Amino acid sequence: MAAEGAGELIKMVALLGSAVVAVPLFKRLGLGSVLGYLAAGLVIGPFGLKLFDDPQAIIHIAELGVVMFLFIIGLEMNPSHLWALRRQIFGLGSLQVVLAALMLTLVGMAFGFSWQIAFVSASGFVLTSTAIVMQVLGERNELTSRGGQRMVSILLFEDLLIVPLLAIVSFLAPHDPAHAAEAGSVWLKLGTAALSVAALVAAGLWLLNPLFRVLAKSKAREVMTAAALLVVLGAALLMEEGGLSMAMGAFVAGVLLSESSFRHQLEADIEPFRGLLLGLFFLGVGMALDLNVVARNWQIIVSGVLALMAAKAAVIYFVARAAKSSRAEAAERAVMMAQGGEFAFVLFSAAFSQKVIDATVNANMTAIVVLSMALTPLFLILYGKYLAPRLKQKGADREDDEIHEQKAVIVIGMGRFGQITTDILRMCGYPLTIIDKDPVMVDGMNKYGIKTYFGDASRPELLFTAGIEKAQLLVVAIDDKEQALHIVEFARKVNPDLKIIARAYDRIHTFKLHRTGADAAVRETFDSAVRTGRTALEVLGMEKGKADEISRFYFHRDRARVARMAPLYNPEDAIFQNEEMLNVAKQEDAETAAMMQALMRGEVVEWPDESEAAWPSENAAGEKAALLK
Repeated sequence: MAAEGAGELIKMVALLGSAVVAVPLFKRLGLGSVLGYLAAGLVIGPFGLKLFDDPQAIIHIAELGVVMFLFIIGLEMNPSHLWALRRQIFGLGSLQVVLAALMLTLVGMAFGFSWQIAFVSASGFVLTSTAIVMQVLGERNELTSRGGQRMVSILLFEDLLIVPLLAIVSFLAPHDPAHAAEAGSVWLKLGTAALSVAALVAAGLWLLNPLFRVLAKSKAREVMTAAALLVVLGAALLMEEGGLSMAMGAFVAGVLLSESSFRHQLEADIEPFRGLLLGLFFLGVGMALDLNVVARNWQIIVSGVLALMAAKAAVIYFVARAAKSSRAEAAERAVMMAQGGEFAFVLFSAAFSQKVIDATVNANMTAIVVLSMALTPLFLILYGKYLAPRLKQKGADREDDEIHEQKAVIVIGMGRFGQITTDILRMCGYPLTIIDKDPVMVDGMNKYGIKTYFGDASRPELLFTAGIEKAQLLVVAIDDKEQALHIVEFARKVNPDLKIIARAYDRIHTFKLHRTGADAAVRETFDSAVRTGRTALEVLGMEKGKADEISRFYFHRDRARVARMAPLYNPEDAIFQNEEMLNVAKQEDAETAAMMQALMRGEVVEWPDESEAAWPSENAAGEKAALLK
């Protein structure tokens, strides 16, 4: 008994130790964590050190990592967001799956197999590995990017195909009285699946939130963690019993809890388990690679891997380009999703048990899928090193991103000015639609985790897609003076109630923005120049408090002066040729100088701040609440 316990403990130490050694090493070599897990699994598995003889059992347990990953993704997608992705899920997903299944079936027939065997093999390979794609997107912080959202949508559609494909396998099985009853129960399976989804939705709508409220009152953190795991595993079990995937159940549970006040705590509780179990999944996949089968049938396995991955990648690239993705995005998606998925093991096992495929085909196809999963990280590294830079150089023709969500606040420009403005808004919790036309900046911001859309905001159709007609605030933070004027003028025309804050280059640009409809124009160097003046006063010996008082006074006084001069500005007059403006400026300068001298003497200066009449004050609390919706 003690020896058995020690043996199991050795296995656990081997699992954890191999991951601890291999993953950091592979990441340091630039090969990624997934390849590290796969290599570690191969070393300690049945065809390496033989510490484990049942990799499928580990894979089955570690699939919970994929389950928890999709639960966290679901927490980030509220129902309205999911509804906005419906065309991608069912349109893009169905198009890719159908065309890929057809192409891969033809590839299988070209290898000399019957159409039935070719179709089953293609069906297993056409479903992408959720674990690999999610892991790579997560490491790159691209789950919320436009390309990442499209891949997630396709994966969700593929998860919905589990029951139909298993039903098709039953229909393809040779006539056997034992299978006749099973084939006749297809409608029962579909009904059970639908009932499972309905039960999960009902529990999410009426049971989960009250449950967490009760548990929160107990103030026992470990109980909340246990409840989070219970929700994930319970949803997964319910869906698996209904014939659907466990991952789909967890995702639906996450979506149902996405608007809960406990969302962030649930995410924090699940995250550690997700990472560990997902790593175990990749270890199990590495163990499952049967090197004996590969050695006996290496020609058909190697050619099969290359042919199936090439055909699937070609279809994915074609579908992505047809959906108006850029060349770079389409190519990256093709490389990332060209492998077979973990569901293939289930499908091949069912087909083998029902005699649709024989033991040799089952072993060969399992090896092909595992090899394709192992090769994907390598192909991604090669793509990123050699092909991606060329495609991005050709990406001058990059098309505008599709904007699927319309937020109350639109920010245009993510340069040195726009980033600070955006940080303040998003850190205060305001939902933003951010647009920039610099592809490097857009890709960098999305990688950093700030959702940013690529596009030229001077194009009316992009602003309409972003929801300019219903937006409450527009921040124009670009440094192109003429383009900023064009955007402000168009936005004011289509949405008279819109609040517009625009970055101004100088005073003249401020006057022009005011004429085109901006509510507030912020000179890009004004604040820093005032701070420089304040610092200069301190260096010259002025007491810090007095320097602060004078610089604040000058700040407000100058804004009032600009507000008074703006209505007098005439774009047809050359600079310093508008006599009326010059007179006002001189009068304001003299008054301001006299007031500042009085402040230096310690006198109290009172003056009517007329800037508020020209430039509206900040949003009231009610407007803030509205923007947060």
